[in-house]
Amino acid sequence: MGRELWADVRLRAAWARGDWGALLREYRRAAGGLTQVELERLTGLPQPHISAIESGRRQVKTAEVQARIVRALEVPAELTGVAERSAGEWAPSADLAGRLAHAHATGRVDLRTADRIGEVLAKHRRDEDAASGTPLWPVVQSQLDTVTRLLPDTSGDTADRLLLLAAEHAHWLSWVAWTEQRHGSARSWLDLAHGWAIDGGHSDMASWVLRVRSYYTLKLGDPVRALRTAEAARGASGLSPAAASAATQQVAVAAAALGERDRARRLADEALALALRVPDEADRPGWLYFLTESRARLHAATVAYSCRHWGAAADGFREALPGLEGFPRDHAHYAARLADAEQRS
Repeated sequence: MGRELWADVRLRAAWARGDWGALLREYRRAAGGLTQVELERLTGLPQPHISAIESGRRQVKTAEVQARIVRALEVPAELTGVAERSAGEWAPSADLAGRLAHAHATGRVDLRTADRIGEVLAKHRRDEDAASGTPLWPVVQSQLDTVTRLLPDTSGDTADRLLLLAAEHAHWLSWVAWTEQRHGSARSWLDLAHGWAIDGGHSDMASWVLRVRSYYTLKLGDPVRALRTAEAARGASGLSPAAASAATQQVAVAAAALGERDRARRLADEALALALRVPDEADRPGWLYFLTESRARLHAATVAYSCRHWGAAADGFREALPGLEGFPRDHAHYAARLADAEQRS
C-alpha cells in the first residue's frame, strides 16, 4: 500500500519540507485515516512517540529512526535526494545542465518508476493551479534527476519517452520559477525543456515551450520578439490540434500588442476552432489538460481584450467564467479582466 500513497501531493510536500510530524499525519490521512496504533505496527515506533512526533513535542533526529520511518512508509527512491536541495535553488544545477540528455546504450530499462513519476507530475500540475507550486519544487527536481539518470541506459522509443518526461518536468520548474519572479532561472529551465523535446522528437512539447517563452517575453515588454517566438511555435510541423491552438492564440495576443488587430481576431477564431476539435482531455497532450472549451473561449476573449474590443471581451469572459470552477487563481484573474472590460465598454 505504501508506494501507491506517494502520488499524494500533500504527502510529498511534507517530505520535501523535512517535517516528520506532518509526514506521519499526511501518511495516515492518505492511507484513509490510518490510526497511530496502526502506524505503530508499521514503523515499530511506540504510539506515544508517534503522537509526540506529530504534535512537535518530539523531534526525529537519529538516522536510525529516520531510516525506520522511510522503510515503513516506503518512500520512493526518486525522493531520497529531496532534503539536499530547497526551493531557493532556482536555476538548473551545473550537474543537471551537463548531464547526458540522449541515449547511447541498448537494453531494457524498467520504466515503472518513470510511469509513476509521470502520474505524479500530472497531479503536481493540477495542484499548482490551485496553490503555489513552491513547496513541491524540490520534489519535482528530485523526480527530474531520476528521469535523466535513466537516459544513458536507454535507446529508441524508450529514450524518447523519457526525454518528453524530462522536458515536462523542466517546463513545470520554469513556470514555478516565473511565478516567483525568477525570470532568468525560468528561461534556463525552458532552454533545457526545449532541447530535450527536440532531442526526443516531440514537436508538441517543443512548440509549447516556445509558446511559454513568448508569453514570458511579452510580459517583460518585448512584443516584437514575443511575436517572433510565438510564430516559431505555431510553425512547427506535425502539431496536434491542441498544441496548434495554444501557439496560435499566443501569436494572436502578441499581434494584438503590436496593433495588428485584424490579424489577431482571425487567429483567435482559428485557435478557438482548433481547441474545439479536441474537447476530450484524453485527446490532448498531458500539459494541455486545461484546454477545455471554457478555457479556449477565455483565450478568445483575452485576444478581444488585447485588441481593446471591450464589449466582445466582456461577453466572452462572462460566458466562459463558470467553467473555471476548481481553478481559483485563474478565476480571480479572468474575473478582474471581466470587471475591467465591463467598465471600459
